[in-house]
Amino acid sequence: MALTTYTAGEVLTAASLNDNFTFAATNPVSKVGQVLSTTLTTTFTTASTSFTDITGLSVTITPTAVTSKIFVLVQLVASQDVGVNQAAARLVRDSTAIDIGDAAGSRTQALNQVRGQNADTPIVLPAIFLDSPATTSATTYKMQGRTFGSGTFYVNRSSGDANTQETPRTASTITVMEILA
Repeated sequence: MALTTYTAGEVLTAASLNDNFTFAATNPVSKVGQVLSTTLTTTFTTASTSFTDITGLSVTITPTAVTSKIFVLVQLVASQDVGVNQAAARLVRDSTAIDIGDAAGSRTQALNQVRGQNADTPIVLPAIFLDSPATTSATTYKMQGRTFGSGTFYVNRSSGDANTQETPRTASTITVMEILA
């Protein structure tokens, strides 16, 4: 089979792809209906001991069918003050926390935790989650953060935030894709 070259911006159709690929008729094929993304390049801080929306790190999608699934990808870059209590982050659909651990005693249900290990090193907190919102209404996916006790939770910067080349400012992203049934 000869290799086909496609040009940037060319629309690929089933007909153009069928010349190069064979699909089994009995295999269900899902399609991506829409892709939306938000990138936060500014910094965010909170000293709240309750989960707080990370301003600017949310995206709203309106599914085209109630059977659609929403594939959520997050790259959250965060840090916490060194030598104080830890922090946590979670993924939320509208007002419901999703992709979190089970309830167990006094333990916080979260996606991940942040620990202040080094004043100049933020960490990446990834999230990959396939959600089934079962709606055709506008649905907002967002990230939240909180601290435990004293200290501050930081996004897109280190806790030390020294004005040096070795202390980066970073970006965080949330992307959602509608997967059609």
